[in-house]
Amino acid sequence: MAKEKQKRFLLRMDEDLFQRLSAAADADGRSINAYIVHLLSRSAPTGNWEQRQLIGRSLAGKELDPDTGLVLVAGIYYRYLLESPEAPDPNASYTITESHGNILTLKKI
Repeated sequence: MAKEKQKRFLLRMDEDLFQRLSAAADADGRSINAYIVHLLSRSAPTGNWEQRQLIGRSLAGKELDPDTGLVLVAGIYYRYLLESPEAPDPNASYTITESHGNILTLKKI
């Protein structure tokens, strides 16, 4: 399997920060480099705004409009699709599992 291309750069830090990162990396079972890459990856998420902000959010079934197929989330109307082929249950809760453009996929929970 081909290795992903990596970019090298020099990082300067004071000794105290280096020691704290070294201890945290050891506790996490990683090298200092791998630990810093891990921290940076978590702080720079991928995906669009909807994927970062909406996936995993819960919605009340009463918020789903079965007539228009729309739901208001974070001040924006989205079309929704249910994972199961049933009609929306106003007494149930749903979680957002996917986001593609203005279409959200919801799963009954």
